[in-house]
Amino acid sequence: MDNLVKAARRGLACLDLTNLNDDCTHEDIDLLCERAQTPHGPVAAVCLWPQFISQARTRLHGTGIRVATVVSFPEGDHPVSDVIAMTEKAVANGADEIDLVVPYKALMEGHPENIPARVARVKEACDGAVLKAILETGVLSERALIAEAAKLAIDGGADFIKTSTGKVRVNATPQAVEAMLEVIRTSKLPVGLKPSGGVRTTEDAKLYLDMCDAAMGPDWVSPTTFRFGASGVLDALLATLEGQAAPDTGDGY
Repeated sequence: MDNLVKAARRGLACLDLTNLNDDCTHEDIDLLCERAQTPHGPVAAVCLWPQFISQARTRLHGTGIRVATVVSFPEGDHPVSDVIAMTEKAVANGADEIDLVVPYKALMEGHPENIPARVARVKEACDGAVLKAILETGVLSERALIAEAAKLAIDGGADFIKTSTGKVRVNATPQAVEAMLEVIRTSKLPVGLKPSGGVRTTEDAKLYLDMCDAAMGPDWVSPTTFRFGASGVLDALLATLEGQAAPDTGDGY
């Protein structure tokens, strides 16, 4: 249990508390920002639709919790001019972090060059905001494709590589994370990792934290290098920290 409590504490500090539901409302964002400030400390960030950036920025002022949003989401095939405009507007509205869905379908169709080109353009538009590149590993599926997408995103200048949108049938898996960690380690660059979608329990969180410790060393994980993209896992982490039974966490994104 002590190991689970430690994992829950580490996981909470690295959590991107997320609401990317299609029916998300301003009231939902108020609740998200309130939940982000837990009795056991704040989460790392909230991740939400672009139209809620200013609201979250105001609600979280002075908390140290960062505001993340998504662009080219969830398909990754928006015209590049639109994605640049989305990114510039999001940063102007106060987004600290941009989660970009890379053109992963182009990779599957034999056009790998589209990924680093897109990442590089969006990185420039971020104007200092952190850029997380979403690979959609559950669709890429094959380890070689996942590794290639990860390398291409890093080549383009991504600050983090992220598994998933949470909008497809298969999201974060240990196999995808293992492949991504190998690419990060080989790159020798300060690139972070974000497992996203399907992280439901403290045991799930501990599995990914243990994988990072084994691959990158016990001091690597921190909010600057590692995030969980999830919402359902928060209640599980808090229950572990408070010595309570784990709740039914639902979908986990």
